[in-house]
Amino acid sequence: MIFESKYPDVKIPNVGIYQYVTANQNKISDNKVIFVDGITDEKATFGELKRNSRRFAAGLQDKIGFKHHDVLGLISPNHIDYPVVVFGVLAAGGKVTTVNPKCTASEIAFQLNDSGVSVIIVHPECLNTVIKAAKEVNISESRIFLLGDREIHGFRPHRSLIGDREADPVSYSPEEAKNTTAFICYSSGTTGRQKGVEITHTNVIASIMQVIPFSSFKTRDIFMGVLPFFHIYGLVFIVNLVPVLGASVIILSGFKLTTFCRCIQKYKVNFIYAVPPIIIALVKSPSIESMSSVEIIFSGAAPLSKGLTDDFYNLYKIPIQQGYRLTETSAIVTLSEEERIVSGSCGVLIPNLQVKLLSKDGHELGYDEPGELCVRGPSIMKGYLNNREATDATIDIDGFLHTGDVAVVDRQGNFFIVDRVKELIKYKGFQVAPAELESILLSHPAVLDAAVVSSFSEKESTEYPIAFIVLNPKYEKTSSISNEIQKYVDDKVAPHKKLRGGVLFIDSIPKSESGKILRRVLRDKLKTGDVKFIQKSVL
Repeated sequence: MIFESKYPDVKIPNVGIYQYVTANQNKISDNKVIFVDGITDEKATFGELKRNSRRFAAGLQDKIGFKHHDVLGLISPNHIDYPVVVFGVLAAGGKVTTVNPKCTASEIAFQLNDSGVSVIIVHPECLNTVIKAAKEVNISESRIFLLGDREIHGFRPHRSLIGDREADPVSYSPEEAKNTTAFICYSSGTTGRQKGVEITHTNVIASIMQVIPFSSFKTRDIFMGVLPFFHIYGLVFIVNLVPVLGASVIILSGFKLTTFCRCIQKYKVNFIYAVPPIIIALVKSPSIESMSSVEIIFSGAAPLSKGLTDDFYNLYKIPIQQGYRLTETSAIVTLSEEERIVSGSCGVLIPNLQVKLLSKDGHELGYDEPGELCVRGPSIMKGYLNNREATDATIDIDGFLHTGDVAVVDRQGNFFIVDRVKELIKYKGFQVAPAELESILLSHPAVLDAAVVSSFSEKESTEYPIAFIVLNPKYEKTSSISNEIQKYVDDKVAPHKKLRGGVLFIDSIPKSESGKILRRVLRDKLKTGDVKFIQKSVL
């Protein structure tokens, strides 16, 4: 059975992202403020966004020889200049690979090399790490620019590339827009290595057009821009959507509750894209008065429990729309309807998408039958960069992307995610590949064998990576060696990949006859208490 949205399909403009965002379908004044730095109050208008993007595109072309289809690596927390860089690259006909600024040098080096980056824009606070990464993959320091207007240690600011000439934005035919990559966002895989997800111009535009029927967006809306812009969630629904609407967004580089609440109150924010940790913080430390302007919150990076959703609503009387999304789907697949939010559901299917639910033996299922969620439509990724095998394993011959998540749909069209086929761990919306952590664990001399699974924290409403270790008999099972192993891993990975669940010792790792780790057995041991911590992570 193929499930379709109850909403009619929307027409997707087959143009480039720059043309779409600046087409001004909502007749926005050039003087309308779009981006606001929540700390400094620096502002950028719609007209400035257009002009500076074209000038930056011209600078890339004229001063450093940036060409059509070249790739720029953007490594920064949220910043008011982030959109100008993004749209400038797209106007120049290039691609952007957005990088988590908290990644290690080796992780950044892999992404720079895999995506084929030829020039880097980096926030000053990430400079030292990026210098190491660039050196590792032979990118000249002359190709590294600092986001902003300050020169540091001889590294020029990106604004030094902005001159008087405005580039003629590269345009695309409908077929080119469908097939030309705009963004390369990296998503962890079960093999442990990140995979570059190729998101096309049409993918992004489709994602924006598909959510508009679900929300009463207005040009007077003021969004909170705390979601990471390097993540597909923030990239699509803050950096791209807000200027299309002609709304405004208050940019914060990270989440701190007091700053977050102060900015909501100061700027009268009425629409918030959030993740579970933000909801949890607002429940634990209520700030009712500061939230008085907020009309609705959307949460889509990880599931929210019914209890947490109810607690939040009882405090603030603000509805939370939930959605289901993946990097590979350019963001949203299902979304709650504003006027009919069903507790525990991730919403109904958005327009232009089709879904099938498959049994383990590949048969299509119907209502109220749990099966792997597979989705097809214009927002589905082009594929995994440089990885045809992974692409073919994920997108079937009929164009359905196999998500690896098990879902149920009721007869009212409400979707519920009930399990995960893939073994990825989701920590606060960020994906963590067990195989990557296992590889690092096995490089420690005290570790004979290892397996990493997820442990759900009710307190934080997120999953933690937890390690099962078969210890080398030369070592004793002590808290000291447990701490050493945990620190060994944590020092080698980005913060979201740390072993926050702790380290457990076990006599042997359960495996199938083919050698595959039986993670379900390990998770069951956690549930039944059939294991004991030698050392728990201190959070």
